[in-house]
Amino acid sequence: MDTSTLILIIMLFSTFALLLSGFPVAFVLGGSSLFFGIIGAIFGVFDMGFISALPLRIYGNAIVNEILIAVPLFVFMGIVLERSQIAEELLDTMGKLFGKLPGGLGISVSIVGALLAASTGIVGATVVTMGLLSLPTMIRRHYDPSLACGSICAAGTLGQIIPPSIVLIILGEQISNAYTDAQRAVGNWSPEPISVGDLFAGALLPGLMLVGFYVLYQTFIAIRHPERCPPVPKDEIHLDGGFFLHVLQVMCPPLLLIVAVLGSILMGLATPTESAAIGAIGAVLLAGQRVGRTKPEQKISPLKRFLFALDVKGANPSLIALFALVAMFILKSLFDLRLQRVALPTVDLLALIAAFALATLVIWGILVTLHRIQCKNILFPIIEDSAHITNLVFTILIGAAMFSLVFRGYNGDEIVQEFLLNFPGGIYTSLVIVMIVIFILGFFLDFIEICFIVVPLIAPVLLANDVISPLWLGVLIAMNLQTSFLTPPFGFALFYLRGVAPPEIKTLEIYKGVLPFIIIQIIAILCVAFIPELSSWLPNVIYGTKF
Repeated sequence: MDTSTLILIIMLFSTFALLLSGFPVAFVLGGSSLFFGIIGAIFGVFDMGFISALPLRIYGNAIVNEILIAVPLFVFMGIVLERSQIAEELLDTMGKLFGKLPGGLGISVSIVGALLAASTGIVGATVVTMGLLSLPTMIRRHYDPSLACGSICAAGTLGQIIPPSIVLIILGEQISNAYTDAQRAVGNWSPEPISVGDLFAGALLPGLMLVGFYVLYQTFIAIRHPERCPPVPKDEIHLDGGFFLHVLQVMCPPLLLIVAVLGSILMGLATPTESAAIGAIGAVLLAGQRVGRTKPEQKISPLKRFLFALDVKGANPSLIALFALVAMFILKSLFDLRLQRVALPTVDLLALIAAFALATLVIWGILVTLHRIQCKNILFPIIEDSAHITNLVFTILIGAAMFSLVFRGYNGDEIVQEFLLNFPGGIYTSLVIVMIVIFILGFFLDFIEICFIVVPLIAPVLLANDVISPLWLGVLIAMNLQTSFLTPPFGFALFYLRGVAPPEIKTLEIYKGVLPFIIIQIIAILCVAFIPELSSWLPNVIYGTKF
């Protein structure tokens, strides 16, 4: 073994050990790789020119990357929906709707988990929210604790696979870069691009299939072992016309938001970044609709007095802004609203004036809504949490860029390629090995680290010969990461639930509860593995994607 390979192996083990020790991930990646880069330069086996390329790598991968702008917007959207208690009302309403059925509370948890996944895409927030709200209710209704815990953890991790997922955005960007690099390495300088929208469409059917599997399992348990998931007594739930109207009022706003965000992407009306902006605005308007108008205090600043003056009594800024947005979209479809023209026809000029008036209403509605949210003292915490998560993602991206450059400087990419291609059974055996490695790493590392560290190393090798579809590979990795989030003893979803579960719930019961859902996850992965059309059919129908 030469000196270069030895230093590379020591770097990998040292980095992994530091990650497990609890040091901040971004600084571990950047610091350890820089240290071993200097060590290699001292021994004459590493060219420091690789490190000098870091600014260009950061500029290309983060600063001018429009796709990654969607990350803070979707994070903001998810946190707004969580803090505005929309999840709480959804869980309460769905629990009453399905409560009379055996296993109804578990089914409602799965359905709400899917809705929250499509609304927020943040696993930790979903598990914690449902753990705080649903678990005490299910235990009080004499649910088997292990079944209740397993249902909540499994439903909470749906945010990994159901779009718009932060995992899919980051993973889609990494898979796209890896596919481009792999194709250029074999002489194809104009490969067909794969977009985040393709991955969203590819993951939708597997995600919905997984929800269906969860519901089928809970129905099976309700039939075979009704004592484990008894229904809510009929005299405690009154399903009259007023209740069903309440169900519509609760369900319609988040469903409309999901349709607006996902529909705008899948129909080609907006890029993921643009749809993220739609989702962020929609979440703010929904939150403002819930909190209502606040009376002004006696002594307030001129700015607050101005904002209170904008909040007209009796007006509904959220609905007005929403209708103004829809009207602007209709105007855009019917008229030419471009300003860069020598002569404007009268009809187009009137349409432009109307569009400016509607835009003013939208701005007014957003300002008043933000003011209402701030009056409830939840706006600044939302901004702080969004900034914290976004900072985490992009700082890790910078550290991962340094790690990737040093790894390539030691010819690590060639070592990985040689290692994977030498397995008997060819590229599919290599794929199985990679999936097992990612599954195990998911016990210890967050999906962000895996997407930024592991995927750029292994994906170019797997995608080099056009045998494996990048879209199929991306969906398999996303489902694999979701499974590792559930698996004892280190699954992140288990830690989230343990942190909010009542003291009488034992950790062993949480572990027992997730085991059937892990088996369901593995069955779903095998379905996608052996039926690739589950991940390729919808992108082909919508975009004509041929992967």
